[in-house]
Amino acid sequence: MSDEYNNTNEEMENGSLNENQNENKETRQEPGEIPTPENPCYARSYKKEEAGSDDMKIEEPKMEEQKQEEKKEYQPYQFSAPNQPQQPKKKKQSSGLAKKLGMTAAVAAVFGLVAGGVFLGVNYVGNEVVRPEKVQIDNTPVTDGKTVEGADAINNIETTGNTVADVAKNVMPSIVAITGISIQEIPNYFGFGVQAQTVPSSGSGIIVGQNDEELLIATNNHVVADTESITVCFTNQDGTAASTGENNLEDTAATDENSTDLEAGTAVEAQIKGTDADNDLAVIAVKIADIPADVLSQIKVATIGSSDDMIIGEQVVAIGNALGYGQSVTSGYVSALNKRVSSDNIDSTFIQTDAAINPGNSGGALLNMKGELVGINSSKIASNEVEGMGFAIPISRAEPILDNLMSKKTRSKVEDENKAAYLGITCKNVTAEASQMYNMPTGVFVDSVVEDGPAEEAGIQAGDIIRKIDGTSISTNEGLIEQLQYYEAGEEIDFVVSRANGGEYKEETITVELGAKKDAPSTSGNPILGNR
Repeated sequence: MSDEYNNTNEEMENGSLNENQNENKETRQEPGEIPTPENPCYARSYKKEEAGSDDMKIEEPKMEEQKQEEKKEYQPYQFSAPNQPQQPKKKKQSSGLAKKLGMTAAVAAVFGLVAGGVFLGVNYVGNEVVRPEKVQIDNTPVTDGKTVEGADAINNIETTGNTVADVAKNVMPSIVAITGISIQEIPNYFGFGVQAQTVPSSGSGIIVGQNDEELLIATNNHVVADTESITVCFTNQDGTAASTGENNLEDTAATDENSTDLEAGTAVEAQIKGTDADNDLAVIAVKIADIPADVLSQIKVATIGSSDDMIIGEQVVAIGNALGYGQSVTSGYVSALNKRVSSDNIDSTFIQTDAAINPGNSGGALLNMKGELVGINSSKIASNEVEGMGFAIPISRAEPILDNLMSKKTRSKVEDENKAAYLGITCKNVTAEASQMYNMPTGVFVDSVVEDGPAEEAGIQAGDIIRKIDGTSISTNEGLIEQLQYYEAGEEIDFVVSRANGGEYKEETITVELGAKKDAPSTSGNPILGNR
């Protein structure tokens, strides 16, 4: 029976399919009428637009009923599991999270590729395009893109192409190391009186000129002030000491004329030519005859530039005898111009730079990238809260002062007590604070004058403020004593003093013939009053 059933079923299905295919070929079938209780949605019937044979019509509901009846006959031989109600498929909750994670991973991958490309690009630009071998500043104007030639280029920053190494190599032979020896009195260890000891100090200098007999070196006043002797060591292009012997500045600081190191040229003795305490400038001189020929051939005079043409952000190079260990080079940028700073009774304007300026660099050179001298290193602010604040005296302000100091007669301290001079006054300092408070100029305030002394006879009065001696600015009592040690009794020198007149201070020039210290009152204790 099973075979008959299957055959019958196949014949009916094949017949139905064939008839349907024939009808589809003859004409397009359209769905029947809207489903009704008599004609439910699952009972599909078709009708042709044109009337045809009734044999061609097949009623599917009847066929379905016939199939159901046949299946009932074979029900005992079939296993039928109860039909479970069809549940709607649930969407996997993890699918949304998976999509989000996938999107995140995709974005991260894209970002990584982009970041990697940018990093490689920056490295390429840094290593290949922007090579730090030469610092070059374009000298063409931005507006028209034309090259500026001839005199028109003066108003523009010039192209130098120099590196820090180039500047250092070219300028190093113009820089010197200065060692000063001063005498300090300290309390005796056992408490009986005082004892004197020599104290060395280190600084730097720049060769700025020469005459027939001398090599002239610019430095700071505080480098050479209160020194008993000064020695200078010259420098080669490679920064080493220019010498025909061993370099030992401390050993060659003595005044012994037979010093082996001095003869070898390791260090040459120098004399103070002039100082300006108000501007912290000084010029010292070295006799050309004292410089060995091989050393003299290696040194040269520095090229003077203009600090007026400098701009903030311009690269500069500082060279000096840092910590007394020999010449060293640092570089940085111009942080500020015309920076007003007050220090040690000096109130002036400076070039501020972040190039390292350490103790021993005082008097050294601040250079532009053309190797020109644009400043004289003077000081720095040292504090735990401060970093990279060094100051240099602008060369445009220093140059006329240096020219005046270089024109002075080179003097040595008077060692013969019979020729030593004295002025005959008592005095005190006018500090910057006192100057601002009482509206009076800085200098040396004359507290009293010795009766019938050189100062009184010349016309100096109590209350006067001494500003200059023989063209050299004076700001402290110690500075006045220092200057007087270079003059002999009987010499006439000019003193510039400020005198109160009607509530205002007016400057006067008074010529004083210095007296002999041996004739001064026995109670005098320094060159101002008399005997030491």
